[in-house]
Amino acid sequence: MNIQLIRMVDSIDSKFKLSHNVKNAMLKTPREIFIPSGMLHIAYNLDAIPLGAKQFISSPFTVAKMTQYLQSDGCDSVLEIGCGSGYQAAVLSKIFRRVFSIERIERLRQEAIERFRILGIMNIHTRFSDGQEGWEKFAPFDRILFSAAVECIPQKIIDQLSDGGILVAPIIESNGNQVIKRFIKKNSRLQILDTKGVCSFVLVKNNVENI
Repeated sequence: MNIQLIRMVDSIDSKFKLSHNVKNAMLKTPREIFIPSGMLHIAYNLDAIPLGAKQFISSPFTVAKMTQYLQSDGCDSVLEIGCGSGYQAAVLSKIFRRVFSIERIERLRQEAIERFRILGIMNIHTRFSDGQEGWEKFAPFDRILFSAAVECIPQKIIDQLSDGGILVAPIIESNGNQVIKRFIKKNSRLQILDTKGVCSFVLVKNNVENI
C-alpha cells in the first residue's frame, strides 16, 4: 500500500479519531488519482487543492470528517451534492452500496467518471444537473451530503431524504461564515442534530455549466 496514503490517514486519525469503516475507506482511495498532474507532489498533504473551473478538491481531513458525520452504519444509499473531482464519492463508495453524485459542471463530471473507471469503481452513479434539484428517481436516500455550501436546504432535497435519515451540509450563516451542520429528518421535517465547526467550501450555484 502507498506509504504516503498510510501516513496521510494516520495523520488524520491522530487529529480526529476515525471509525474503522471510514479509516478503511480512506486507505482504499488513492488520492493522487484525483489531483491535477501539476500538483501531485502535494497530493497527500492535508490541504484543499485547486481543481479548475473555480472548484477545489476538498482536504482529505475534511472528506474524512464529513464521511464520518454521516453515521453510515446500516445504510444503503447516499446522495452527494457536488461531485467535483469525485474524491468524496470514491470514499463513500467503499462504505455505501449505492452512491449518487450530482455535478453541475459537465467537464468535472466526465473527469470524475474517468477516474472511477480507472479505479474500477462500479457503484457510483453520476448526474449532470443542478444539485439543488436532487435525484428524485432514486429517492429516498438514507443519507445526503452537501460537498458545497448553502444558506438553507432546498425543500426538494429534504423530500428526498428517508425519514430518520441524516443530512450533512456546510451552512452559510448570516455573518458569512460557514459551519458544518448535521440534520435528521423526522415526520417529514429537518431537525438540527448538532454543529460540527467552521469550514470552507465552494458555494452551491444555480443551473449547470456544459463546459
